[in-house]
Amino acid sequence: STDKPGVAAPPPLLYGGAFVLVLVFRWFWPMPIFGHTVALWSGLALLVLGVGIAAWGRRTMQAAGTNVNPALPTTAIVASGPFRFSRNPLYLALMLLYLGLTLAFNTWWGIVVLVPVLIIMHRGVVLREERYLEQKFGETYRQYRSKVRRYL
Repeated sequence: STDKPGVAAPPPLLYGGAFVLVLVFRWFWPMPIFGHTVALWSGLALLVLGVGIAAWGRRTMQAAGTNVNPALPTTAIVASGPFRFSRNPLYLALMLLYLGLTLAFNTWWGIVVLVPVLIIMHRGVVLREERYLEQKFGETYRQYRSKVRRYL
């Protein structure tokens, strides 16, 4: 079917694969960010926030009757819940989870690897989804896009 955005990679797989790479780099050269206690508690706070936003966004999409998986067709523009504040709250949640793990494992490698991940997410996922949504929903999506920021 051509009724899908054609994202470059599933976002959870992209972030997960990137974090595995971070752990490999950390094994050879730890590069700590903070003292252990500060890093751990800061990381846990971001993890909790990320899980909360992800759960809220997922529930909102399911309640609207659309697919959460970006490889499947979108059936509705969701403008409620966290989608009132960001057009991509699930991707923000993934980034918060990734940053939470980076802090919990206390390594600058997470920040270094995050840069290419964000570029791939923006160009290979978000922009492709936006083109798809505009083609599929036209003016309805353009109105939503004009009212809600892409990220924050």
